[in-house]
Amino acid sequence: MEKEHLSSIPHKTIERLSQYRRALLLCSEKGMTHIFSHEIAEIQHITAVQVRRDLMLIGYSGNLRKGYNVSDLIELIGDIIDSPSGQKVAIFGMGNLGRALTHYLRGKRENLFVVAAFDVDDKLINHSFDGIPCFPMDRLKEIVQKEQIKIGVIAVPVGQAALTAKLVTEAGIKGILNYTPTPLEVPEGVFLEEYDMITSIEKVAFYVKEMER
Repeated sequence: MEKEHLSSIPHKTIERLSQYRRALLLCSEKGMTHIFSHEIAEIQHITAVQVRRDLMLIGYSGNLRKGYNVSDLIELIGDIIDSPSGQKVAIFGMGNLGRALTHYLRGKRENLFVVAAFDVDDKLINHSFDGIPCFPMDRLKEIVQKEQIKIGVIAVPVGQAALTAKLVTEAGIKGILNYTPTPLEVPEGVFLEEYDMITSIEKVAFYVKEMER
């Protein structure tokens, strides 16, 4: 697929493609070789129309009688989402959340490698968590450049989020996943994804409230 076309894929479609791949990998483990759009839709709690639109957008169509080839679709989504040479990730903030993220992310995807963690707490610095070394922030630029880290996950206390983002981008990191409730500003050329747990749980609470009416 042309690079120009890839860059035009909506963010929400990229999110769903990642979710489709996760579902397809589970289906493959169960021995499924083909799957229909309505089956993917049921797993993801969306409509079959949405699934077909997303897959048409990336130029993939299924067989009317057999559906989509599971292994082919997994491979195509991987070609779109993953970097061929892999991408390195650093975790910033090794409190409870940072350690949990390090444990969860390590080894989840062949093309994403958590290689370093950073903190300001002397009790955490120079220790390893799930085999990942924790460095002081004053070695940030050195380690980022040495390891060619491109992605940073920010899980620091709220008051440190803005400064951490500034230091991270100055060190050369090009993509940030922000796990703090602090909205961040990043320079042009840096992609920012913000995950607000409060917003997510309030969304769940709203629908629970509506269902109980």
